[in-house]
Amino acid sequence: MSLASPPIDRPLLDRRRRRAAARPDFAGVQFLLEAAAQDLAERLSAVERHFEVAVDLASGGDAVAKALAGSPQIGRLVRIERDTAFLGGAGGQSVVADEEALPLAANSVDLVLSALSLQLTNDTPGVLIQIQRALKPDGLFLAAMLGGETLNELRAALLSAEAELTGGASPRVIPFVEVRDAGALLQRAGFALPVADQDRLTVRYDTMFGLMTDLRAMGMANMLGERSRRPGSRRLFLRAAEIYRERFADPDGRVRASFDIVSLSGWKPHASQQQPLQPGSAKASLAAALNDRSGS
Repeated sequence: MSLASPPIDRPLLDRRRRRAAARPDFAGVQFLLEAAAQDLAERLSAVERHFEVAVDLASGGDAVAKALAGSPQIGRLVRIERDTAFLGGAGGQSVVADEEALPLAANSVDLVLSALSLQLTNDTPGVLIQIQRALKPDGLFLAAMLGGETLNELRAALLSAEAELTGGASPRVIPFVEVRDAGALLQRAGFALPVADQDRLTVRYDTMFGLMTDLRAMGMANMLGERSRRPGSRRLFLRAAEIYRERFADPDGRVRASFDIVSLSGWKPHASQQQPLQPGSAKASLAAALNDRSGS
């Protein structure tokens, strides 16, 4: 009996990302990571707290470290990456480790940030549980991950083209979490005051092939465990590009690519935090409130 492949082929992902990081044009395709890192920095700046030990978890580069450089809110930043290829650039302590097996002791850090890496894990709930365990009581977790309808245009064009030409289709774009499910994952992992929201970044290209070039340059081409091992034909991609233009082009002929960035925040539980009311402790009944609203 054969075992099912994991959703994401992480060894393949690692090889592709290493090759991408060595390319001279790698910095030019980090616009998503830079946008997510800047958003994390802005969200952190709204929190009136000092975090002595912060962790930048598997963000795939130094964008988060750069966005936080000089922040008076952080005493010491520790960067954790799966590969040394992503530990250059902005300073801070660095550790090579797998985010699915965190080398952090329980109650040892004050802040964990992660930019655009959680969607690339096979055990996302397990990663969140480990992060919650590593945080000190009242410690903060902030993350950005790709979710929602990210790359829905590319997914639809490829599926339609392959179904039309072959009568079937193989997966070519990874699945992405919905924002409501991301919030539920925070709750399951034991975070207090969990918040999940979503923003869309729309990038325009001359053709579908421009988008695919960027994805390859990021090291983010198809890494699904259940992907077809047979390379897609030229005919398939040409037809997919036609469908993409037919369905997702703007009036000027350029095509859209959607990236939904799901932002997460949660706190390690602590007695000082706001607590929900106990059942039965409300001062007024729901029925009375509804009667007041109806004017009866």
